[in-house]
Amino acid sequence: MKVFVFDLLAYGENLDHLKAGSELPYPLSKRHFKSDVAVRTYAEHLDAWEEMDRLGYDGVGFNEHHCSPYGLMNSPNLMASAAAQRTRKLKLLIYGNLLPLHEPLRLAEELAMLDCLSNGRLISGFARGIPREYQVHNVPLAESRARFEEAFEIVTRAWTEDVFSYEGKFWSYKDVAIWPRPVQQPHPEIWIPIVGSKESIEFAGRHDIPITPGLGGGGLRNDIIAYYAKCLANAGHRITPNHLSLGINAYVADSKAQAVREMAPYHLYFNRTLFSHGNFTETALQRQAGYSSQSSTDYVRPENQRAAALLREDFRNLTLADVERQAETLPWGTPQEVTERIIAAAEGAGANMVQISLNRGAMPQEMFIEQIRRFAQGVLPALQAHQVKRVPAAEAVPA
Repeated sequence: MKVFVFDLLAYGENLDHLKAGSELPYPLSKRHFKSDVAVRTYAEHLDAWEEMDRLGYDGVGFNEHHCSPYGLMNSPNLMASAAAQRTRKLKLLIYGNLLPLHEPLRLAEELAMLDCLSNGRLISGFARGIPREYQVHNVPLAESRARFEEAFEIVTRAWTEDVFSYEGKFWSYKDVAIWPRPVQQPHPEIWIPIVGSKESIEFAGRHDIPITPGLGGGGLRNDIIAYYAKCLANAGHRITPNHLSLGINAYVADSKAQAVREMAPYHLYFNRTLFSHGNFTETALQRQAGYSSQSSTDYVRPENQRAAALLREDFRNLTLADVERQAETLPWGTPQEVTERIIAAAEGAGANMVQISLNRGAMPQEMFIEQIRRFAQGVLPALQAHQVKRVPAAEAVPA
């Protein structure tokens, strides 16, 4: 099993004191920004990624977000470029560049540079992003999917064709041959994160692209995997455990009680303050804005439609009692328990790759580094020695 650490790189100071009621103000004024905190945050995460490389993790995941302390990676390419110079073996998973928001030829060029700078360690994730990012960049939400698909074609053609021209609705190019070219041929591996929309699953299946299914586990995740397997099969492909990676929140401690006591404040801050800052998560609202289609969750079974609704209240109203209850089934606790829970989740989903979150919220650097080391010592070897060989949710799908 391949083990990545997914790092949101949140602003390194708790901002709950700025909230008006349950909301952190948006936009968040520059008077609340401290440059020394940002400098320290970037430096600390670079140190953390260097430690992951030394301890044998398979990769680190970067992300793109804008105008929020939720994540300071406005450009994941910049962060991955810095990490490439501080690491030697770690895969650099950009998860991902938001294709609808940026000029795609420039992205193709930057990613080719990054693959050269890292000597072929890039995994290029492409995502549509969340509604807040469209407001920031003044791109209509209703254009999101068309822009994504057009940009995807441009980037992949720029990587693979000798000289290409393109005439599209949003971007056009004539007689382009990019320099440099990616080290990896025909191009770097591409992954796509799937929150749940049917059209994104169909796109990934059509292009045989690995996915990360959903924000959590349970029945919704299994519905996503089963529909993805069907879409792959319709396009002449067959799902394997290497098509799937799982996002997992883990915490290693001496006991479950200690894990809850230490991690709960940061888990609550992440969910109640950061996660939906300036953003709307609800599927119904995204449909009204044109970001999601009216049929985007038609494939989901009735009993899982509540999870697919992504209601804001599920994050904003989280309590300590909720966290304690959730922790009973989370990989929080002793190294053995964390190992067993992650392997069980991976086997249940049929995923041979995991993306572990070890630092949700504004966790202090010493806690983050301690988690990197404890996980590496007590959990990582067993995960890397384990191989997932079947995808249970997809076994009813015809070959």
